[in-house]
Amino acid sequence: MNVFAKLLCATLLVASNLAWANLTRDDAAAVAQRASGGRVLSVEKSESSSQPVWRVKVVTAAGEVRVIQVDVATGQVR
Repeated sequence: MNVFAKLLCATLLVASNLAWANLTRDDAAAVAQRASGGRVLSVEKSESSSQPVWRVKVVTAAGEVRVIQVDVATGQVR
């Protein structure tokens, strides 16, 4: 692999990570919806822990209400 291709790959990796940095409310809702398959009821930001999270309340197809935490910085479901 030549130097240009390596540089391009590294740039794309950095750019993809930055796309998730500081997740918006809408992004967090979409992540939680995909993770649960449910309908989003509310989204609130919580900064009480060491890392801020979006607390997304969803209702599943079975009618169960769940709270899904989505990391603001990474977009990972906790």
